[in-house]
Amino acid sequence: MEKMIPIYNTESIPGQKYELIGLVKGSMIQSKHLGRDIGNTLKSIVGGELRGYSEMLNEARAIATKRLIQEAAGLNADAVVNLRYTTSAVMQGAAEILVYGTAVKFV
Repeated sequence: MEKMIPIYNTESIPGQKYELIGLVKGSMIQSKHLGRDIGNTLKSIVGGELRGYSEMLNEARAIATKRLIQEAAGLNADAVVNLRYTTSAVMQGAAEILVYGTAVKFV
């Protein structure tokens, strides 16, 4: 069973003292699905949410976050603070989702 590690996008946890362990990260490179791409191209003509892409990015963020938590658990961290997400194109039709933060140990 995986250790539950809380994650915070704040720089500190109010009322909690901890030591910094170090940087932890998780990433996922996601490519476009041809079927989704055709449907989303048509949708972009009339406007509205591109649900296929939204679902794809939500899945990629969830996988990247899970990888960050696994890395933090491997360091015996109690939490991760200052969580951040970023994305970048790595090639035509593919993007990387990167999540990173600071692993901490409660004292």
